[in-house]
Amino acid sequence: MEIARPYLLFLGDVPDALAAKTAVGIVDWRKDWCIGQIRLPGCAADTGLTDMSISEGASAGAKTLVIGAVNAGGRLPDHWIASIVEALDSGLDIASGLHVRLGDISEIREAADRNNAQLHDVRHNSMTFATGKGTKRSGKRILAVGTDCSVGKKYTALAMDRAMSERGYKSSFCATGQTGIFISGRGISLDAVVADFISGAAEWLSPETEEDHWQIVEGQGSLFHPSFAGVTLGLLHGSQPDGFIVCHEPTRTKMRGVETPLPTIEQVIETTIQLGRLTNPAIQCIGIAVNTAALEDDEALAFLAKVGEKHGLPATDPVRYGMEAIVDKVSAEFGAP
Repeated sequence: MEIARPYLLFLGDVPDALAAKTAVGIVDWRKDWCIGQIRLPGCAADTGLTDMSISEGASAGAKTLVIGAVNAGGRLPDHWIASIVEALDSGLDIASGLHVRLGDISEIREAADRNNAQLHDVRHNSMTFATGKGTKRSGKRILAVGTDCSVGKKYTALAMDRAMSERGYKSSFCATGQTGIFISGRGISLDAVVADFISGAAEWLSPETEEDHWQIVEGQGSLFHPSFAGVTLGLLHGSQPDGFIVCHEPTRTKMRGVETPLPTIEQVIETTIQLGRLTNPAIQCIGIAVNTAALEDDEALAFLAKVGEKHGLPATDPVRYGMEAIVDKVSAEFGAP
């Protein structure tokens, strides 16, 4: 799948920044690939890019309109269709990470056909996967897990990959969601894989490699989230991590989108080890990544110090303070590069 750049990011009329996390993630890691953003009336998210109309974006050289918003169930709201059709008629391709296939919507399919445009459904692929086997394979792996969904697992994995590479480790990022695929250019959207094959898809994504090569696997969902735990467990078993990083957002009391109370970091560590031992008996927690965006600097540092001391692990905010402390933990437990 080759998605033409630069991107024009479509945020629709999403209610908050988390609902535009695909667009925000692309800007945070691939801003040079982007020209501007389109926001409909009522949109409460902002990537910081220049607001444009579709015609302005096309005139500025945009090649692909990326649907940078997400929602429960991955649906495409009916009132977004007109904007997508307008983009196709303006000469742009469309790329989407939603569950719905663009070509299944007649107005979009017809507009793509008459303009000879490409429709990229990043969440879907034509591959078939084997069921997971759980057989030990060479190489090393780190998985980001979470106390909830949307707590920073992708950012943690990307930041860890960057920090390990800068330290001299052989490292690569393995994308398991639509935003990660837009950022890395390769990956599998695991929540679109048939349940029986999730662990097998994770094995395919993080295959046997050199013993000193680290694959940093983007996490999905949470073992404690009633909506997404199935995907999370399949990813845990298939990625067979040697180490995992617990990702957490400290201001939440309930899991996103449901009434389920948030688990503790300790519960996540214990459960991840218990379940992860099925495919890697040596699995261990190597750090805690906290999204401290809602905290002032002194509050953030105090919270990280408290959490780190409580669990005997390095604790950091990957965006605010970097991942060096957790890379130090890797070096202490597994050796220098």
